[in-house]
Amino acid sequence: MSRRVVRVDDRRFRPSLGALRDYGIVVSFFVLFIVLSIASPAFLTTTNLLNIVEQNASVGIIAFGATAILVAGGFDLSAGAVYALAGVVAAMVARDVDPVLGLLAGTLLGVACGLFNGFLVTGMLVNPFVATLASSLMFRGAAVLITGGMLVIVSEPAFSAIGGEELLNVKYSVFVFLAFFFILWVVMSGTQFGRHMYAVGGNADAARLAGIRVNAVRTAAFTISGFSAGLGGVLAASRISTGEASAGMGIEFTAIAAAIVGGTSIYGGEGALWRTMFGVFLLALIGNGFNLLNIDPFYQQITTGVILVTAVSLDAFARRTR
Repeated sequence: MSRRVVRVDDRRFRPSLGALRDYGIVVSFFVLFIVLSIASPAFLTTTNLLNIVEQNASVGIIAFGATAILVAGGFDLSAGAVYALAGVVAAMVARDVDPVLGLLAGTLLGVACGLFNGFLVTGMLVNPFVATLASSLMFRGAAVLITGGMLVIVSEPAFSAIGGEELLNVKYSVFVFLAFFFILWVVMSGTQFGRHMYAVGGNADAARLAGIRVNAVRTAAFTISGFSAGLGGVLAASRISTGEASAGMGIEFTAIAAAIVGGTSIYGGEGALWRTMFGVFLLALIGNGFNLLNIDPFYQQITTGVILVTAVSLDAFARRTR
């Protein structure tokens, strides 16, 4: 008797895995949004929703930068330290020289920090994880050194305008957040440089053979990440009119988690800013919902961890079945 061998073509599972990885974040966000709207009367109010967006503007900006560096095949653990250092420098320059110059100085410092990270990785050939871990220690140490561990308080109203004042009942920081999203989205999805970022992250050797300047693209990606951290730190300092060396502890992990939950691959070459935005607000809704429902915050950490592991696993399985 002959034995028939039935083979299952795993290719039919590929679209479902890819779609789940790419669009599961959208479904998860709206399901959670509906659940919280039903569970808490305070959730679906204009004040609460605007607070969620405003409180997560800096995290979102850094998450967009994290998306750029992950797409290009890099990794940046220094965003939290850059966030603190930029806020401190912005506050000091605003207090001692000029508020507007302070805002500009803090943001440009983020660019300089990003360039430094790019040099370590592409020029000194240091592993991105090690390079940005080391630079984060340097940046955070510099912030403590120049402040002496003290708060830098700014009394100039002009400094707090961008972080604290409103237009049509919406904080200026939200408009900055949306503007940065739109500009970076255009760069990554509609320019040759954006296509090069995806190519370098997907296969650096093939990109190099195609004539793409891999090191220049990766340095630019680190610069974008540094700029986003600097901008986020400046907005945060402006919001409370204070620079603090200990600010932004762990914010880089929240930003990276948002990008990964939004479908950005830790292996490089895949990701989209709009999905990162959903990732940012999914994590924000989890935190806001747990607070409104008076649920132990430890469960929030567990929930976030489970979601992150699930996102990474889906990415790994989707790549394995190609």
